[in-house]
Amino acid sequence: MKTLAEVDELADRAHAGQVDKAGVPYVAHVRAVAAGLEPFGPHLAMAGLLHDVIEDTGWTAERLRAAGIPARVVALVEAVTHHPGTAYEEKLRRIAEDPDATLVKIADNAHNSRADRAAALPPAQRERLAAKYRAARAVLWPAADPGDIATILRVVNPGLLRELTTR
Repeated sequence: MKTLAEVDELADRAHAGQVDKAGVPYVAHVRAVAAGLEPFGPHLAMAGLLHDVIEDTGWTAERLRAAGIPARVVALVEAVTHHPGTAYEEKLRRIAEDPDATLVKIADNAHNSRADRAAALPPAQRERLAAKYRAARAVLWPAADPGDIATILRVVNPGLLRELTTR
């Protein structure tokens, strides 16, 4: 089995040269997602590191398995990967059926929702994405334990903790 450090190296290589919407190296995003998932064990942290690798790089599920990534981690990555032709709302409902995939997507959503990341975007894009991420939380958060959500938010986006306590 791969170690968390080895999976981090794989994610770093897979996302080499990619930047996020704010121009920050993309690997910083997947590392932030993984950090929020570390309290739940190495498989979830690995899934956080790899959550975008199938969607955004040349890696496939088969290649991940061949590289020694545990089957459960690959299954989680596949669960949160967008498939062309699938509506975003349908993707979220499917994710919410798997408790671990739900936590991965909650961590991803929390990092994508950070005010400091959104500040680098044009106002119209920032507002559109904020609405999308709020709608996603309305599906994902009821499918997860509030204590688990809080654990993720404390690491990834403490600014969302107020929203969690008022829901």
